[in-house]
Order: sequence, then C-alpha cells, then structure tokens
Amino acid sequence: MPGDLPHLTATGTARMVDVSDKESTARTATASGLVRLNAEAVGALRDGTVPKGDALAVARIAGIQGAKKTPDLVPLCHPLPLSGVDIDLEVVDEGVRIAVTVRTTGRTGVEMEALTAVSVAALSVVDMIKAIDRGAVITDVRVESKSGGRRGDWRRPATEAG
Repeated sequence: MPGDLPHLTATGTARMVDVSDKESTARTATASGLVRLNAEAVGALRDGTVPKGDALAVARIAGIQGAKKTPDLVPLCHPLPLSGVDIDLEVVDEGVRIAVTVRTTGRTGVEMEALTAVSVAALSVVDMIKAIDRGAVITDVRVESKSGGRRGDWRRPATEAG
C-alpha cells in the first residue's frame, strides 16, 4: 500500500516526509566504499606521483562537498545543518578504502549524506587517476552504522562487514 510508505502519499505520489513532530537529537552515520585500482595506480598514490596531483586531498574535499550538497542531489532529502564530516582515505593493495562519518543535530538522519560523501570522494579518486587506470571500479558503498533518532543505533553485522 503506497500510504504505508513515508515518502508516498495515499495515491502513490512522491512527497518529502514531514519531520516536524520528530525530536531533534544528535545523529551520526558512517558509510564506506572502495575504489578498486590496478597496481600502477596504487603505486602512484603511494609515491605521490599521480599526474593530476594530490588525489587523496582532492577526494577528501570533494567528499565533504558531496555531503553538504546531498539535498541538491537526492530529491527527497531534507537539508540538514551538518556539524561535522570526517573522511578517511586509505591506500590499500586493492585500491582506496573510503570511510566517512557525518554528524548533525536534527530531526532526521545523515545516512544519505554519508553515502553521498563516499560516492563523491570515490568519483574524485577515479577522476584523479583515470590517466593511469581507465578500469577503476567503485564498489561496496554502504552504510556501516548510524546513531540517534527514534529507532536508535544500528551497526552492520560483522558477518557483512567489508
């Protein structure tokens, strides 16, 4: 039944959920992803020889910007006052692991902001190294944990961790 889904009206049309009655609480979400790269690209990242410059610095700034722009990109997301965005980029043998934690105090969660930040950071890594690895793959973008709000805390089970 469309009326049972919060983003749909009783007639099935999309709407932005009214969060006026929700309590404003501290909320955090962490998301992660991986950019799979060839050995040459991994080496260039480790050696600091990426032709376009500091790929990880660019990806970090891009991810923060992505979190801030989420409601412009995802149609039914509420604009939120983000109080923090932390981005960890780690060069590993298979590529670049990305982990993002986003924080706010508000009436709705920041999972979409964390996912968007991971995705935009990953796209920036691909853009920065595409001259070295045209076959780069963005994979495993997902929410790892969230806290705050009416439904409480959630963490991805260890059996599903990447």
